[in-house]
Amino acid sequence: MARRALWKGQLRLSLVSIPVELYAAHDSSSRVSFRQIHKPSGKRIHYDKSVTGVGPVKSEDIVKGYEVDGGYILLDPKEIDAIKLETKKTVELVQFVGACEIPPLYFDKPYYLVPTDDLAEDAYRVVRDALRASEKIGLGQMTMRGKEYLVAIKPCGDGLLLETLFYADEIHESEPMFNEIKDAKADEELLDLATALIEKRTAPFDAQNFTDHFAKALTELIEAKKKNRKTPRVAADEEDRPGGENVVDLMAALKKSLGSDGPKKKGSGKSGSAATSKKRKKAS
Repeated sequence: MARRALWKGQLRLSLVSIPVELYAAHDSSSRVSFRQIHKPSGKRIHYDKSVTGVGPVKSEDIVKGYEVDGGYILLDPKEIDAIKLETKKTVELVQFVGACEIPPLYFDKPYYLVPTDDLAEDAYRVVRDALRASEKIGLGQMTMRGKEYLVAIKPCGDGLLLETLFYADEIHESEPMFNEIKDAKADEELLDLATALIEKRTAPFDAQNFTDHFAKALTELIEAKKKNRKTPRVAADEEDRPGGENVVDLMAALKKSLGSDGPKKKGSGKSGSAATSKKRKKAS
């Protein structure tokens, strides 16, 4: 099944515009997930949008409210969508910084940035290779899901990785947390031992060397309960069966989290690509 792009737009570097698509780099479906069940009835618990004294309400009757002076300023979703932002369909690289210059705590979520068609690939490769050769990261902003993000773009294998960053006002200052740590030097002998231990255990990073022990133990627990006939079970209602709602198959997710499906092949085909030609630039 083809993956669906989370965002489509253009990556812009000066006068060059490259049609791109954004795909999630993380797979949340590999995590074990559960439904909340009402134990006495065995029925699934639902969360309805309701109003005190009114009851359940329709989605079209819901607006956004910003709390102010003990009340709310009401905003219709259409009013918010009508706000014009240059970043809605374009990520313009407005600054470049050293590859190691951004503190790790600013990085939030990674995404694969992919060219949309063959015509775009040439310019896409130029940007990728230029960033790699200069050892720089490109900075810009983009609008996605009703929010404007600060983003960093850098080479990743054969393509580009886009990572959303936290804004400065979203980061807690470290000083209040570390103020109680006394300003004194570490014991020299202990420092030497710790340094030697670090050197001994230093190796190239490989995520496959690490296992989610909790997920593994949880899988074993579920498997044991499946085989035990005394395990309490309830039948799913028709409305709870897979269909209109996105329900993850638990066993598939568990097997995937344990890596039983084997390593994924890199680059499962070109999903299209990047750069706009001069003709496209004139057309825009």
